[in-house]
Amino acid sequence: MKRTFKMLAAGLLMSTMMTSCYTYTTVVGNGAQGNTQVRKMNHYVIYGLAPVGVSNPAEMAGGATDYTVKTEHSFLDGLIAGLTFGIYTPTTTTVTK
Repeated sequence: MKRTFKMLAAGLLMSTMMTSCYTYTTVVGNGAQGNTQVRKMNHYVIYGLAPVGVSNPAEMAGGATDYTVKTEHSFLDGLIAGLTFGIYTPTTTTVTK
């Protein structure tokens, strides 16, 4: 019983360490021309299947024609999703202009 628990704990630890934060990057126009960043959280429920509140990158860019959009599932977003057992799964959108 003790050996099974240790193997289960080791497997859980390894699977947790092997996960990574996924990132999607989109370049609009010529891409970011400066370092100004705008961040906004996106809210999803049920493992990300149902969007509740999603940001609009064009609106976040404030009329800029050249910007870069990065949508990521950061460590903090993953931690929140894990603590809520996937009921609430946020992502973060960053617009650099």
